[in-house]
Amino acid sequence: MVKTMQLRQLVPLLLLLLLSACSSRPEFDTSKVALGLTPQQAISEASQQIGKEVLWGGMILHANNLADGARLEVLAYPLDGSQAPRLNEPPLGRFLLRHDGYLETIDYAPGRRITVHGALLRIEDGVVDQSPYRFPVVQSQQLHLWPRGEPQQPRVHFGIGVVIGR
Repeated sequence: MVKTMQLRQLVPLLLLLLLSACSSRPEFDTSKVALGLTPQQAISEASQQIGKEVLWGGMILHANNLADGARLEVLAYPLDGSQAPRLNEPPLGRFLLRHDGYLETIDYAPGRRITVHGALLRIEDGVVDQSPYRFPVVQSQQLHLWPRGEPQQPRVHFGIGVVIGR
């Protein structure tokens, strides 16, 4: 009887550990992050925002390796609960990501989703197509490159019902 009770208590714990081991969610320290700050707000409020930590994500538009590190242009999107960019939402503007060291541009290619935790360095003037554009520049502290393709929906469903199939 005692062993049966212990087993009943152990099974949920083992399931929880198994589920957490399968998680691919990155761990970002958001304790000092200005979570509500968007790239557009960073541009309009530059004097108050420079130096703040941000957690931004989006789709890579361009990637280059320079003599002093890598530089990515990213179209920002809101993040979901896993800190993944929600590409089905309206974009929040563009930003430049500055990374010390080399990033393989085959991996960090246009169309890939990325999330960055870093500090807002400055606002930099640039061009998008032939229009002037002001880019917030983020110095990366931590990067997460999401798997290729569309975001995967969880395959676990809870509910009561009847399934009829062939």
